[in-house]
Parts: sequence; C-alpha cells; structure tokens
Amino acid sequence: MAKVLFKQWGPFAVLMTVAITALFVPLSANFDNGNYNAADIAFILIATALVFLMTPGLAFFYGGMVHRKNVLSTMIKSVVAAGVITVLWIVVGFSLAFGESWNGFIGDPRTFLFFQGVNSGPAWGTIPLSLFAVFQLMFAIITPGLVVGAVAERIKFTSYILFIVLFAIFVYSPLAHMTWSPEGILLKMGVIDFAGGTVVHISAGMAALAGALVLKRRKSHLEHKEVPPANIPYVLIGTGLLWFGWFGFNAGSALGANSLAVSAFLTTNTAAGAAGLSWMFFDVARGKKPSVLGFCIGAVVGLVAITPGAGFVSIPSSIFIGAFAAVVSNLAVSWKQKTSLDDTLDVFPCHGVGGIVGMLLTGVFSTKTVNPLGTDGLLYGGTEFFINQLKGAVLVIVFSFVVSYLIFKLINLFQPIRVTAEEEEEGLDASQHNEKYSQGTLIVAGQEVENK
Repeated sequence: MAKVLFKQWGPFAVLMTVAITALFVPLSANFDNGNYNAADIAFILIATALVFLMTPGLAFFYGGMVHRKNVLSTMIKSVVAAGVITVLWIVVGFSLAFGESWNGFIGDPRTFLFFQGVNSGPAWGTIPLSLFAVFQLMFAIITPGLVVGAVAERIKFTSYILFIVLFAIFVYSPLAHMTWSPEGILLKMGVIDFAGGTVVHISAGMAALAGALVLKRRKSHLEHKEVPPANIPYVLIGTGLLWFGWFGFNAGSALGANSLAVSAFLTTNTAAGAAGLSWMFFDVARGKKPSVLGFCIGAVVGLVAITPGAGFVSIPSSIFIGAFAAVVSNLAVSWKQKTSLDDTLDVFPCHGVGGIVGMLLTGVFSTKTVNPLGTDGLLYGGTEFFINQLKGAVLVIVFSFVVSYLIFKLINLFQPIRVTAEEEEEGLDASQHNEKYSQGTLIVAGQEVENK
C-alpha cells in the first residue's frame, strides 16, 4: 500500500517541495553588471525561442514514425522534458553545467542554486548571464528528448521521467561543463564543439544505444513485423520545425548578432540540404525509390553533423559534411537492421553516428579564416587538433554510454522500466495515458468508427 501511494504521490510531492522551497530563495538585483549589447540580446532571445521550437518539432518527427497506437506516448515524452528540465535547470542544472568548476568535470551545485545570483551575475560576453542560462536550458531540454526515439513503444512513462532527471544530472551537465565551461577539461584539451555535437548528439545517441540494449526488443521486432509510420506528414512537419529551430541552435551559439552567426546560419542550412539530397539519392542508387522519410531523415542527420563545426567550417565544406554524414548514417541504419538491436527510430545511427562524424569532420575542416577563435583542422595542417577531436569523441562516447547504461539499470532495480507484454500490445497511448490518437472519425449507420 505504501509503495502504491509513493508511486502515485511521490512526483507531486517532490515538485511541491521544490515549489515551496523556492519561496524562501533570497532575491537579487536585476542586471547590475555588464555592458550589454541590445542587438545581441534581441538576437539571442529569438534564437532561444527557435531552439525551444525544436522540441515540439521533434515530437512531430518521432510521433509520425511510430505505430498509430503509440503516437501520443511518443510525442509527450519529447515535450514533457520542457517541464522536467526547466525546473531542474533552475534548481541545480545550470550550476552543475556552468557553476564554479570542480576539477574541470562538473560545476559546484551551490553556485547558482535556485538561480541565485544569475540575474545579477557577470555578463556572458555582451548578454546577461540569465539570457545565456535560458539559451543553454533549451539545449538541455531537447537532449533527453532525442533518446525517446530509441526506446519508443515499450518504456514506462514514469521510468522515462526518472531517466530524464538522472541523465540531465549525471550525463548532460558534466558534458556541458567539460565542453563549454572555461575550466572544462575537454575545452582545455583543445576539443571544440560549437553547438553540441558532443554535449547533445553523441550523448543522446549513446544513451539511446544503452536504452535499447537494456529495454531489449519489442515483440514486433522479434517477429520481424514491419511497423507502418502513423503519419508521414507529421514527419515532414517535424523536419521543417527542426530545420527552422536549428538556425537558433547553431547561429545562436555565436552568442551575438554578428558575422559568425551569419556563417553558422548558412553552414547549417547548406549541410541540411546536402544531407537530405544525399540520403535520398543514395537510396535511389541502391535500388530504392525516393521517399519523404528518406529526405527528412537525411536532412536531420545533416543538421546533426554540422552542429559541432557550424561556426568553425566554411560554407562550401558544409556541403561535404552534410552529404558524407548522410551516407555514413544511411549505411549505419542498414547495418543496424541486420542486427538484433532494436533502436526503434534509429537514434544511434542518426544522432550518435552523425554527431561522431560531425566532430571528426570539424577536426578536418575547421579553419581560423572562418573563426579566429577556432583552430585550423587537418586540412590546414592541424594534425594535433584532429587527434584532440578524436580523443574527445572517444571520451564522450565511453562516458555517455557507460553512465546512461547504469542509469537505465538503476531505474530497473526500483521499478520495471519496460511496460508489460499486454500494455505493449494494447499500445502505450492507452495503457500509459488513457488516450488515443486518431486521424478522425467516420459516421457509418449513425455510429462512429475509426478512420483508417
């Protein structure tokens, strides 16, 4: 009885405890320090909103590809991160990612506890620290949402909520600190990541792989049943929203309304377009028909691959980065389909592999001509830098996979992480949320019937 009550009331009790505690947080003055640039503030506010738009975009992208009985459960898992991570980021997440450094690995959680001192903190370049914090929050929101695609159609909703919290604390925040904090060990190693190739995409891709291994295969996967996409137009809408939002993701990472933001904007768009075409044409070359899904998936892979180098590589180089990454990820998907790995929506081959390719190609094509604060890559004589990128990618791969695997296993010790066979057969929309996705109803002989 006590266990049942805890499951029912535990999450609400935790949230209310946080809410009541927040009432006793000392107030601080707003924006007392720093010489701010109004244009930069306006630009980063817009970029922040664009990055947030990627979360519902991801919901549409994933929701359109799963079985009709799992559409809503898949979409809410992406969107609910906006609630969970927002509260966690204010309480302790920003401190862990950008607080006073503990040996370059993670921030002191007390630095900005409950956002204390953020409003009156020192400027981050030409923008308030609080604006930088909320811009970074959007990255933290979408990262665990990416993992949804690998564990869709079989993970318990409550288990996924717990995963979001633990992943944000023990995987995302340390990686953000190591990569982007001035004292971060990866940054000091010489690893560069403009907008999240390691922090977002490799970490999510490796967590996806870990989740797929722990959750094991769906019944439909074991029986080699083809799962028809619920709504391909949803995928197209999701791709458009992701592409649009990614301009804020990458161009906004210049942290100012400047020429570097323009360059990052262009490399982002170019890589996405080249990758979408590359995936689609590569399918045609292998005897398939050009498909909506193929172009959409390819475009997203291109966006993933250009992310770490968007502000460091030239616009012509981004064509190669997008086209090459799409081919590599396409081959990775084909390989995965021949194995027993049940990564439902190919998160590891697309985000994990795409992020790795992007990090390594940043080590090849990065040039100080584009960004004087960057490093010349292998193509321009930067052999040591390329090796640093390779080392950084390996460290992030191992760290993300091991910690994520342990998180999934730990959750499974306290409660079953996977739904029952009956719940899986019924579909997670009904079994987890008591809701049902429908593309409409028809009236036949005075009765409502499902419109298939």
